Amino acid sequence: MMVPLALMMLGALAAAMAPRLMARADWPDREPVLALWVWQCVVAAVLLCCVLAMSLSGAAAWEAVRSHLFGHAPRVVVEAYALKAYGPWSGVLAGVLAGGGAWTAVMLTREVRGARARRRQERTDLVRRAPLLPGEERTGDRLVVLEGDRPEAWWLPGATPQLVITTAALRRLKGRQLDALIAHEQGHARARHDVLLHCASALAAGFPQVPVFAAFRDQVHRLVELAADDVASRRFGRLTIALALVELNEDRGVFGPCPAHHTEVPDRVHRLLAPAPRFTPGRRLRMTAIAALVPAVPLLVTFMPGLSALTY
Repeated sequence: MMVPLALMMLGALAAAMAPRLMARADWPDREPVLALWVWQCVVAAVLLCCVLAMSLSGAAAWEAVRSHLFGHAPRVVVEAYALKAYGPWSGVLAGVLAGGGAWTAVMLTREVRGARARRRQERTDLVRRAPLLPGEERTGDRLVVLEGDRPEAWWLPGATPQLVITTAALRRLKGRQLDALIAHEQGHARARHDVLLHCASALAAGFPQVPVFAAFRDQVHRLVELAADDVASRRFGRLTIALALVELNEDRGVFGPCPAHHTEVPDRVHRLLAPAPRFTPGRRLRMTAIAALVPAVPLLVTFMPGLSALTY
């Protein structure tokens, strides 16, 4: 049972150490898109460890699973894994991991259904707050303007995504600031940040005691905003999007003394006004490639006995 145990230890190590290492790093704010990629690779590696350990444990416990996994494998490969020596605990481990996988699917389904329900409610509220005039037909416009005293703007995802903005925001934002705000929201839509947020929320809600999933959810919420800020700043400049953020949030008391969880907007403004140098393209490419290799480690651990047996 060495391979499943090695996979479980590897997954536990990654789940415990990755949040600490990422918290100590100073580069994610400089490269939010790269940081999102690294987080996804780490989470994929943890999940892959669990799936592979479940598969090998199930193959050791039940002939039906073993015939599916090793049905066409050479005899020497099957003997290399020593499945019959795993003992009675293989079935227990496979059952526990299978239950975790089923729970993950349940939580993801609940998150998707909840998101759809919230989206339907938001669209219903839009129809109520912006009703059609007599003789007017709904054309699926991507921009909806609402009467409101509070400056707000948000992107409503879906089959026909829409940008919703209040009249107070239109009064506050002028010219390029409004264009920068729209570019920010379009950055969310094009990168499908809503899908990433749903997956992160489902994992964190399903397994709140796993550090990597909770950290993944918290960091994704922050990093997607930084990534969208960068999209807007590349088109309209950092000062423009920073001023737009100030105009939208200055009446909410976030720029004075406030709790730590309300400092996100001031931190974003400071980052835009005092940007740290970005990585060179070569360094970004190297880090992207290294992160992509992280999910390959569980595969290497899993296939090592079989590859070694074929070599000799």
